[in-house]
Amino acid sequence: MMNSPVVRIVSECFVKPSGQAQESDRISNLTPWDIAMLSLHHIQKGLLFQKPKTLVDQHHFIQNLLEKLKHSLSLALFHFYPLSGRLVTHKTEDPSSYTIFVDCSNSRGARFIHATLDMTISDILSPVDVPPIVHSFFDLHKAVNHDGHTMPLLSIKVTELVDGVFIGCSMNHNIADGTSYWNFFNAWSEIFQAQAEGNEHDVPISCHPIHNRWFPDGCGPLINLPFKHHDEFISRFEAPQLRERIFHFSAESIAKLKARANSESKTTQISSLQSLSAHVWRCVTRARQMAHGERTSCKLAINNRSRMEPPLPAEYFGSAVGVVSAESTVGELLENDLGWAARKVLVAVDNHNDRVVRDMVKEWWQHPVIYQLGVIVDSSCVMISSSPRFNVYGNEFGMGKAVAVLSGYANKFDGNVIAHPGREGGGSIDFELSLSPHVMCALESNHEFMEAVSVPNILHYPVR
Repeated sequence: MMNSPVVRIVSECFVKPSGQAQESDRISNLTPWDIAMLSLHHIQKGLLFQKPKTLVDQHHFIQNLLEKLKHSLSLALFHFYPLSGRLVTHKTEDPSSYTIFVDCSNSRGARFIHATLDMTISDILSPVDVPPIVHSFFDLHKAVNHDGHTMPLLSIKVTELVDGVFIGCSMNHNIADGTSYWNFFNAWSEIFQAQAEGNEHDVPISCHPIHNRWFPDGCGPLINLPFKHHDEFISRFEAPQLRERIFHFSAESIAKLKARANSESKTTQISSLQSLSAHVWRCVTRARQMAHGERTSCKLAINNRSRMEPPLPAEYFGSAVGVVSAESTVGELLENDLGWAARKVLVAVDNHNDRVVRDMVKEWWQHPVIYQLGVIVDSSCVMISSSPRFNVYGNEFGMGKAVAVLSGYANKFDGNVIAHPGREGGGSIDFELSLSPHVMCALESNHEFMEAVSVPNILHYPVR
């Protein structure tokens, strides 16, 4: 029997920010939004690129690419300096205190790994399911955010395939959410491209991060947690056996779902993402064959920045994400139409306003909670995270537009949905679903669901 290909580590180093940080930048405090993430996994997203077809010297190409990636990463870390730090816990007995913050100067920096894999882009993208080998494209496998005390807060893993390159990024969720993650990735790409043009200094990145973290009036910046040891709030969630598959929805298909949802609910307010989320919620719930009296929910990760008055700027660097939930019995969800479910999602999103956000933070402050993945989700929910609005395919590293965006093991569970923009743009959306194998099979046999799914163009090597 032939051995399966494995990702092999070629080299590893650490990258520090270029330039000297200000004295005031040496410590980064954590907010309730940040600290609540301590027991969850990192953010793990990455981009798959096709090598230039005219390559003559593969070795020279990859070595040149790695050096440029490391140099531009160092420049990017100057702006996003908390990513080069480490978590620190400070405890005292009398008076009793337990605080966690980020030391941005006393660390080795961000990890940078070069790896190889004897597989092709087609080997990765052609199978119906995302191959398990993709999990190996990311560092910090199964680590939780609290491990940032001893592990890097940012780790880049560049995996060289036969005909492609995957740039995988594992970022500590205490430090950043999806908005901050892609702001960093976009800035790194901009610096890389400017570097290639010989203009690496004073690069006009489009998003200068704002590191002044938000705290409620009269609170912070250090939070005294009601713990004596991290064993009291850290657990390590192990996902059950799952199938992971990316479903592509074209702009035309989503427009039909949106028109149907608004027509059935006699409104014009339901968005494309809300319509698609409701559609997936209903179809996954039907595939699970649950009892009609059981409760089910559609949860969506939501950006708190825009929900506040005044809103936090988009450049706010940190974790500022909340979760909203549309709930129903299985019977109600399946007996009513798409418009009914989509309106449930619409109301849940609309109700998440400034007062609700501030009340949730105030409640957390009085009774701090560290999220546990096995508690905040269950086998009856569908949870949509990430966003099709993120600038994913605008990132280039000398190899043209990415062929695909892929994610790692982190925070995957039965019912997890990761939303990304479709590669062709125009309002298309990719949903990466993680489901129990028998539920995935039932979903694939659901005509209503599969009728809305489109064939992606990433299986055919795109012409740059």
